[in-house]
Amino acid sequence: MEYLELFLNAFLGTVQWTWKSICLEVPWTQNYFWGLIVISLIVWGIEMIFPWRKQQSVFRKDFFLDGFYMFFNFFIFSILISGVYKIITKIAVDEFQISPNAIALVDLSNFSPLLQLLIFFVVLDFVQWLTHIILHRFSFLWKFHKVHHSVKEMGFAAHLRYHWMENIFYKPFKVIALMLLGGFEPEQAFIVHFIAISIGHLNHANIKLDYGPLKYVFNNPVMHLYHHAQAIPKGFKTGVNFAISLSLWDYIFKTNYVPTPDKNIVLGYSDDQQMPSGFFGQLFYGFRKGD
Repeated sequence: MEYLELFLNAFLGTVQWTWKSICLEVPWTQNYFWGLIVISLIVWGIEMIFPWRKQQSVFRKDFFLDGFYMFFNFFIFSILISGVYKIITKIAVDEFQISPNAIALVDLSNFSPLLQLLIFFVVLDFVQWLTHIILHRFSFLWKFHKVHHSVKEMGFAAHLRYHWMENIFYKPFKVIALMLLGGFEPEQAFIVHFIAISIGHLNHANIKLDYGPLKYVFNNPVMHLYHHAQAIPKGFKTGVNFAISLSLWDYIFKTNYVPTPDKNIVLGYSDDQQMPSGFFGQLFYGFRKGD
């Protein structure tokens, strides 16, 4: 009964917070709903003014599907899973005595807020980069990640087209990263959140942008286009350019590949025609034999 109450409280609390966000009753710094919309509109506007693939429609293939994915993965799934995460947290603390600072390698409270955010951003991005490689490396995980790679025309909203199981795969690694950074206050993370969303949207946008010398630090639309290429370059087994926000990990660990930009490369993967075209077909993709 205790766990059921915990689940319901977390579920209803997340529903209430999301509704307050929609109604503009929470601070802008914490309003991920309208923040996502504002960032999306800005990047979409840049796509329309400076399109790289000019023949591509403003309402490209799967535009509305990807738009739905944005809100499903960020809000609907978060509501549905919030109670489960709350129960897991309670069990970890009560039964296994795992505290937030149990494996902390550094106490960030001794640093300035700006330095805390920078360290958090870099560590979290590395963890996500590593998780991304794992999704490509192991076939049972790649089945779910195929949903993201089924994109055939790049656009900002493709950023958040991914299978709901990826939320579950990424979560424990993100939690571990946070636990390594003792003294970090999560309420400061909204800055990192909005920066990451902006970079991710731009990476998938229909624009030609590589940031010049900063391309060796930040992921960008040109570099990420080759991550989505159907053909994997010779010398690489499972893919290239796994960067999330920071491209430097790919350059450090030699998983980078950026030839002369070709805006017309074929996207997807070898048997992407088998991917269901609708959301509900993709919702259960990866669990069936032959996926």
